[in-house]
Amino acid sequence: MRILSRYILREVLSHTLLGGVLFTFVLFIRDLGKILELVVRGSASLLDVARVIAYTLPSTLVLTIPMAVLVGILLGLSRLAADSEVTAMRAAGFGVLNFVRVVSLAAGLAVLIGLCNSLYVAPRAASALLRLENDLKTSQASFEVQPRVFYEDFRNYVLYVQDASVAQGAALWKHVFLADLSQPASPYITTAQQAIVQNGPKGVIRLHFEDGSRHEISPKDPNQYDITTFTEADTPIQAAPQDDIRLTRTETPLLALSPGELLQRSRAPGGRQYSIELQKRFSYPAACIVLMLVGTPLGLASRRGGKSGGFVLTVLLVFVYYFFSSVGVALAKQGKVSAVLGVWGANIIFALFGTVLLWRMARGDLSTRNAGLLNLMDWTRTTLERLRPGKQRQEEATRRPASRRTHRFPLIFDDYVLREFISTLALILVSFIMLSLFFSFFELLGDIIRNRTALITVGDYLLNLIPYMLYNLTPLCALLAVLVTFGALSRSSELTAMKASGVSIYRLIAPIMVLTAIIAVSMFAFDEFYLPLANRRQEALRSVIKGKPAQTFLRPDRKWISGQQDSVGQPARIFYYQFFDPDKDVFANLTVFEFQPGTFQLSRRIFAGSAHWDAQVQRWILENGWQRTFQNGAVATYQPFTLNSFAEIREQPSYFKKEIRPSQEMSFNELNGYISDLKQSGFDTMRLRVQLNRKLAYPLITLIMALLAVPFAMSMGKRGSLAGVGIAIAMAVAYTLVSGVFEAMGNVNALPPTLAAWSPDVLFAMLGGYLLLRTPT
Repeated sequence: MRILSRYILREVLSHTLLGGVLFTFVLFIRDLGKILELVVRGSASLLDVARVIAYTLPSTLVLTIPMAVLVGILLGLSRLAADSEVTAMRAAGFGVLNFVRVVSLAAGLAVLIGLCNSLYVAPRAASALLRLENDLKTSQASFEVQPRVFYEDFRNYVLYVQDASVAQGAALWKHVFLADLSQPASPYITTAQQAIVQNGPKGVIRLHFEDGSRHEISPKDPNQYDITTFTEADTPIQAAPQDDIRLTRTETPLLALSPGELLQRSRAPGGRQYSIELQKRFSYPAACIVLMLVGTPLGLASRRGGKSGGFVLTVLLVFVYYFFSSVGVALAKQGKVSAVLGVWGANIIFALFGTVLLWRMARGDLSTRNAGLLNLMDWTRTTLERLRPGKQRQEEATRRPASRRTHRFPLIFDDYVLREFISTLALILVSFIMLSLFFSFFELLGDIIRNRTALITVGDYLLNLIPYMLYNLTPLCALLAVLVTFGALSRSSELTAMKASGVSIYRLIAPIMVLTAIIAVSMFAFDEFYLPLANRRQEALRSVIKGKPAQTFLRPDRKWISGQQDSVGQPARIFYYQFFDPDKDVFANLTVFEFQPGTFQLSRRIFAGSAHWDAQVQRWILENGWQRTFQNGAVATYQPFTLNSFAEIREQPSYFKKEIRPSQEMSFNELNGYISDLKQSGFDTMRLRVQLNRKLAYPLITLIMALLAVPFAMSMGKRGSLAGVGIAIAMAVAYTLVSGVFEAMGNVNALPPTLAAWSPDVLFAMLGGYLLLRTPT
């Protein structure tokens, strides 16, 4: 009995560990991009990034530990049942209760780990993460300013430079425009030929200007205008906290409270949310036991399909459990049920269901005839088997004369390999999409109940979310499908038989490479013609579900924009306004700065209390303002006006109606035109240029991942699909890390956009080609 117990326990624990890594990776990958960007921005050291990862994982493990227990029990016992080992064990006197006793050891260990994590580790990690986030926000700001982009992250200052370079320990800016917004209606202006920039203590940046001038105007009397010229001048600027550093979620302050603090606050008036959080810290670890009660009889009763059926059932049960749990928590927050019932309701339901299943299995009447979940498993396995090449079809194909098809494509084994690959890819892709949809649904469930969103709206949102998931998950699923397909061929010695018949590895993988290349092209076409529309639709529906107003991409807070410069030699202009009505095409407090070409010295300044667009004359009509021209560091002319227009200001109203549109909601051509428009207006386009190149590079990674997976699949031998899944996770983590680092480096202008987007593809393609050439053919 001890030998059997250790054997079962080892089987369950191995799948539990693998499932925990997989689920944790899926949940953690959402935060990986912004964490990697901290490295390349210089906002955090590698030690800080390691601390961020360590502090983020405990809150993720609270959810993934119960999932891992369920997947370990179902996959481990399903594999034993599919190989008839369960039948042999029960014939030897190893009863159902013995199985429960063995797997309960794994579940009990998971409960202890979960309690330790949720009661001790996770609160301290969340508290430490909050402190670290605050430290990073107030740490030294980066001064990697991009040329011809308005930089508004300095406190009460707006900066614009025409050229920028980084020297040792400093930065060099040329043709500098600095606006002091302490008086927003009449900003103080500093222009200089160049500035040397150095970091100071406590977030202070010191600017050493050379050959420039300062323009000051009285906010009460426009006739008072002072110009000061200088050869050298120093200006310290206080960098504002970097508010874009968001490492935590909205619920992190609640997670950072200790159990004692939660208990104390739950007893105070309005302490329902603290009581709910306290109950959740016990209910999720306890879920390991109740999921064990459900998973054990279902895993033992699995007759065919093995791990594939067990994985599908795991996804289904995870959805059902967290659906009940999320609904209960939402109802408890609204006060419709007690905190205890709302949080523990899912555990109670699953405990009763698992007890009934165990009782019926102990009696011997748990079969596919009277168990709905097992019927679902059988239906799933039957559907998958129909997609796989049957023995009869293989035998008929074997009897066909092959002489005429020797040099044609596809051959018989091409058809066989493709069917295996397509069926495996379909299963994995559907499973991953379902899992992602479940997590998305749980994330919005509280908003759905609180805002009473119609189910048809939720269904429409999830349907429009599927294309986005399909596009992002296909490369990973293709990698896993290649590993599983060729791993199965190697394990069943079919690969050896094909090699013995004179088929090389290169010819064997040809149909997979052709198919993944077609998938890559299809992904680009999908992203070009359909995906942006679906993304816009699902973002609009998400706003409805969350009770937000209709989404708009107009940025009313943008008050600085550079003018059009159609040819060399024309004066450069910068527009500054305090208000712009895009519907009526009306400005309030508009200022136009005009600079001499080449020297970037301020040559003219125009101010108008209001301005509107006259469609008949196709000009801007400026009212109640003045214009000043400058020459040799002094005011040359001063002309106040009540009504005036300037023919040289040719910018149309549409030029000022810039939108901030996410790159995933635009096709390649739309994004390319959008970048050109924003770049001319002086807006930061570096992130968009990286995403433009990724629209070409990302679909190709499907082919590269398939190429990289082949050598690993050939080396798996008899180790089974667990090794393939482990390799796939490791490779996915490696690609995500490399891709995230290069993308973050491109976002902060540390690498050219093309290099940032294509480097991961090139590196992994070289690695895959090298390993494939070293594989025995």
